[in-house]
Amino acid sequence: MLKRSVVLVLILAACGGAAASGPDAPGDRPDLPVTTAAEFEALLADIDTPAVVNVWASWCLPCRSEAPLLNAAFEQYGDQIEFIGVNVTDNQTDAKAFLAEFGLEFDHYFDQNRQVPNFYGGIGIPITFFFAPNGELIKTHNGILDERTLALNVDELLKLGS
Repeated sequence: MLKRSVVLVLILAACGGAAASGPDAPGDRPDLPVTTAAEFEALLADIDTPAVVNVWASWCLPCRSEAPLLNAAFEQYGDQIEFIGVNVTDNQTDAKAFLAEFGLEFDHYFDQNRQVPNFYGGIGIPITFFFAPNGELIKTHNGILDERTLALNVDELLKLGS
């Protein structure tokens, strides 16, 4: 029985190692594009759908707990609402590992100096901004998002987008 347990542990370790070197490994992802507040404002102005912008860092525990919620919302509403992540006060390696861990496939930008959240008046992290199709800021949510808060704000954005 002990021999079988050792074999099982070795198989699981091998599978884990293979997954870490697969196509979703952080080292295989390109670096997140660096952005400034002015560049980000121009990006939002060019989007013809509403947008949810989530500001996060890999070391932020509340950011980790809301990542699956944002990913689920993106999967459900990504054809009607633009979802964008902005990584702040972090490093590229940890940011890419975070994206790989949570399977986040929507666009993310890198903002080492917090220019984007400072420009829009966000405090701390996580922060979630809700924008109209023309890039006009509709609402700011400082702190962790819960399912109800996200759903209410997504409903408001869907009304703007139609």
